[in-house]
Amino acid sequence: MKKIGILTGGGDCGGLNAVVKGAAQMAKVLDIQSYVIPNGYAGLYNLIDFESIVELTDHRVDFVNSNLAGSEAGHSRVKVKKIDDDNKYERIKDGLKKFELEGLVISGGDDTGSVMVDLAEHGIKCVHAPKTMDLDLQSYSVGFDSTVNRVASFAEDIKTTGRTHNRIIVMEVFGRYAGHTVLRSGVAAEADAVLIPEIPIDFDVLYKDCKEKFMKRVQDSDVHTGTYLIMVAEGIKNADGSELYDESAPADAFGHKRLAGAGKYVANKLQAMFEKDDTMREFMKDEGLFVKDLYEVPEVRAVAPGHLVRCGHSSVYDVNFGKQVGASAAVMLNKGYSGITVVGVHHGKIQYMDTTEAIKQRYVDLETVAFYEHLNICFGRKPQPSNFVFEKKEGLIERIM
Repeated sequence: MKKIGILTGGGDCGGLNAVVKGAAQMAKVLDIQSYVIPNGYAGLYNLIDFESIVELTDHRVDFVNSNLAGSEAGHSRVKVKKIDDDNKYERIKDGLKKFELEGLVISGGDDTGSVMVDLAEHGIKCVHAPKTMDLDLQSYSVGFDSTVNRVASFAEDIKTTGRTHNRIIVMEVFGRYAGHTVLRSGVAAEADAVLIPEIPIDFDVLYKDCKEKFMKRVQDSDVHTGTYLIMVAEGIKNADGSELYDESAPADAFGHKRLAGAGKYVANKLQAMFEKDDTMREFMKDEGLFVKDLYEVPEVRAVAPGHLVRCGHSSVYDVNFGKQVGASAAVMLNKGYSGITVVGVHHGKIQYMDTTEAIKQRYVDLETVAFYEHLNICFGRKPQPSNFVFEKKEGLIERIM
């Protein structure tokens, strides 16, 4: 190959600039010119109309900061298959021919990866570098480590507000239908409760844990203050089993409804339970906190850091991994591979899998949840026995070194 394009798509996150830079730097080693396809699949579809595209020369690559989150290449959420144009694939091929691009390095999650599979099936050579802050692909994905570090930091910080005002804090976190992001950041922030899509919420269990821990902290404090932190994945289900959608927002290009309201729902539910609990009013009186009609029970507040967890700086791990998979994608493309996902480099060997397999959604392992339940984290259910802890089978313990 002499020329390749590099594009990124889906949600922004940490590590993407490392993918772009790694791919461009490896292309240089392979004597391949690399170019930015701007703004994801929207740019790819409209490539035929561009007068020029940016070449990632040594000088231009030098200005790509791998440590910054976001993408120098820009993003869009476009499902090529849904474009109302019978000639769309030929149009894309004509755009690639116009700039003599022989293949594409594409970084994105399951939606972006599904489009890449579609393009590969239509004869467009492309290799996928996995990216999603949700960690719900079959491999590690660029962006996860950066995101959970930011989420954990925000969660730890919000505890100061909680303690100051004796509030219950409910923090809503991205992640759609898999709870990896909220689980890992919740453990790191030492959240009291972590609510994930994989486990239906028993609010009686959650309320009991919340009430007991909150009361104990206030009682143990010499200034009568305490808080309780709940981390909630956006994809949790309503009490009747329905998902929490923003009904005012249309579905995106991939048919996903915009999830919204999980944090507020949990906060409102717990607030209502506090209001009905006369023993909590007695507790507030005993602790000198009660003011009739104005401050009778603790306040439950919902917060959502939103896109702040995607932006800022990339973690060291994501920069390293991003450069690995970006550079490896350029190598694989040059060797004639297409329709595959690079999953890492191990002992000097590039590891990969078919993208159709890589983009299958991966959920939180409930055995892991059971393990953390024994470390005093509430998951909105009665704690389950952990095979790691209680089973005597030697097969559960493995020596690998």
